[in-house]
Parts: sequence; C-alpha cells; structure tokens
Amino acid sequence: MPALNDVLAVILGGGRGSRLYPLTQQRSKPAVPIAGKYRLIDIPISNCINSGIYRIAVLTQFNSVSLHRHIADTYVFDTFHTGWVQIWAAEQTVENTDWYQGTADAVRKQLFEIHSTRASHVLVLAGDHLYRMDYAAMAHFHWEHDADITVAVQPALREDAGRFGILKREAGGRITSFAEKPKDAETLADMVSRDDPAKPYLASMGIYLFKTQVLFDLLRNYAFEDFGGQVIPHAIHNNAVYGYDFEGYWEDIGTIRSFYDTNLALSMPDSPFNFYDPERPIYTHSRFLPGSIVEGCTLENVLLAEGCFIQDAEIHHSIVGLRSQIRKGVKMRDTIMMGSDYYERPMCQDCDDDIPLGIGGNSYIEGAIIDKNAHVGHDVIIRPFPRDVDLDGANWVVRDGIVVVPKNAVIAPGTVITPESARLSANS
Repeated sequence: MPALNDVLAVILGGGRGSRLYPLTQQRSKPAVPIAGKYRLIDIPISNCINSGIYRIAVLTQFNSVSLHRHIADTYVFDTFHTGWVQIWAAEQTVENTDWYQGTADAVRKQLFEIHSTRASHVLVLAGDHLYRMDYAAMAHFHWEHDADITVAVQPALREDAGRFGILKREAGGRITSFAEKPKDAETLADMVSRDDPAKPYLASMGIYLFKTQVLFDLLRNYAFEDFGGQVIPHAIHNNAVYGYDFEGYWEDIGTIRSFYDTNLALSMPDSPFNFYDPERPIYTHSRFLPGSIVEGCTLENVLLAEGCFIQDAEIHHSIVGLRSQIRKGVKMRDTIMMGSDYYERPMCQDCDDDIPLGIGGNSYIEGAIIDKNAHVGHDVIIRPFPRDVDLDGANWVVRDGIVVVPKNAVIAPGTVITPESARLSANS
C-alpha cells in the first residue's frame, strides 16, 4: 500500500473571485482573512500538515502577491524536513500561452511540475473552504478500494441540492452517476443516495484524490477545464470512482453572504467550527503582537484578536481582527472588522480631528465588513440593507445587504450609510 509521502497536495488558488468582491479587489480568494487572524489558505494547508501530507503546491494566478507573501512567511520547514509548500504561479511558456481557464486546466498546465515530484497520487483541494479533515483517512479508503479517483462527499439537505454537484453511489461505495447543481424533480428523484428524508443526497466537496497516471490521462487526452463539471462526470463511466464520506463541518466561503455568516458564527460559544483543537490546530503566520487592551468596554460574543486597542466601546456579535483600533463611544454590532497590517502611529483616543486608522469615536457600525487598513471617521453611521440589495457607493459597496468597506478605504467623518440615506441620495 502507498504511503502518505507518495501524495502530493495541489491547492487551487482560484480566479478573480468576483462573488467575494470587493474583498478580492486587492487579493486572491485564499488570501482573504478569516476569524480575525487567519487566512482561508491556512485551512487546507493546516489539514495537509495535520494529516501527514508535507508536499503541498498552491496554484495561483490572480492578485497573488499577498498570498505569496503569507505563504513564504508562514510555511517554512526546517533544513532536515523533506516537506515543502511551493507556489506554482500561472505562467506563459512555449507550450502554454494562456492563463488558467478553470480548475482542471490549472492542474493541466502544471503536469510537468507534478511529474517532477514523482508522487503516485495527487490530492486536489480548494483554497476557499472552512473545514477540518483527516486526508490520511481518505487516502487509506482510496487505497483499500484500489480507486482511480476518490471524491469526498457530504450529505446534502434536500433544499441545498441545487447548489452542489450531486453524486449517486452504490452500496460498495462506487459512484455511478453525477448531476451538476440539479434542479428538476426527475433528476433529483433519480439522484437519491441516502435513506434520510432531510438529507437524501450526497454532494461533492470539491476534494479529489487521483492516481497520478489517471489524472495525467484525463487531462492530456481531453480538453476538460473543470473538475466538478467535466472531469468527474466523464471519469465515472471510464474509471473506478469512489465516494468517501465526510460528515463534519464544511462550508464553501464563496460569496460575501457566506463569508459574513460563517465568520460571525465563529464568535458564538456554540460555533460550528473549533479553532481551539490542540491536536489538529490551524496554523498561520506567527506575529509578535502584544495582548489587546480593552478599557471600559462591553463585549458580548466577540472574537478578539491580538494587538488591539479598544476604549469605552460597546461591541456585540462581532469579529475584531489584528491591530484593530476602536475609539471612544463606538457601538458595533454584527460586524467583521479585519483589523490592520500596521500601526499608523501611537494609539490615541483624541485623534478624530482627522481620519485615523480604525474606527473613529461615536460611530455606529452594524451589519458590515470593514476590511483591513480602513479609516472610518468619527460619527459615522452604517446600518445593514435588506438582503439581495447590491449597491456601489463612492468608497463602499453593499453586497446582499451587507455594507463592505474595502481595504485601505477612507470613510469621511459624519458619513451615513443606511437604506434611508441611499434612498434620499437616489431621489436627489
């Protein structure tokens, strides 16, 4: 039976990430911060390390500088360790003059690098999911069944079937059919795999383990661009494709709404995902920051990162990221504040005559995402919009009702961003 040293993990860095805009305006999807101090890429890399898979390649293309810097600063094995985390960036060569055209095409353009590792198996992962998984258990399932391809699958609610690739599996575990985001009743009835009225379907998680030669044959012989929509449906009829059960927490962070809801859930005592697991930790860049200073504040269900300074503020159900500065009289609710990459100057509470880094005094912030290094002036009011509302302001946007202040944006003192103010502006 092969060993985990024979497995190469390939993490897909994603394209433009338009559904996460403007969080992806200056960074790739896997570089988007999560839980106050991590980045999305930390999740699959940590899962690999905790599973004993130490050869990891990250395929990048769009807005990748921030991601490259984070990986280079974080995942450095010592001289006596055989593992590595490498960046395989999209490049134009004599053979390939185009950028990545999809998930499968991205891997196709790196087949030479994959071959050079001499790995007998390739684990393909996404860079924008939140979950904790033991890939070693999946690998042993793959080897025990002598599978050509193993797909990680998860039970899906009846109402969620239209969001995922749905797989039908026979008793022995082999996948027999596939439907991409099915919505018609006939297809849905045919794809039932589980004797569970609430979760009758099996959904692909976008996690694939290939025999390397099978992967090469599929990508060299066919012009497939996508794994979920093309490679797997074709392989089901020509290769031994098995489904590996995973019933733990898993969330695709693909939209502003899913990013917002998933982050805020982490601030609750009954959070569905546990960052505190001592045996399978989530790794990230080590920072030498002081503990946060909190003076005269009311904090309720707040996930607070290091290096913050907060005085005389009320914060409820929120994320407060690294180096956040929140000044006197601020009230913040249902908000993700990503923090800052630097300290602009010594922190003071009487600097609101200009627009300091962080949130200025006496501001009210609700239902928002404040990206890194934003300057929000004093007496600013931000309130959420109804769901499904999209709106572009001068230096802020609304996506699915959530107000997003982009990275490095400046919000002038006294600015009001509410449904009422937007209506008044539209009518003026």
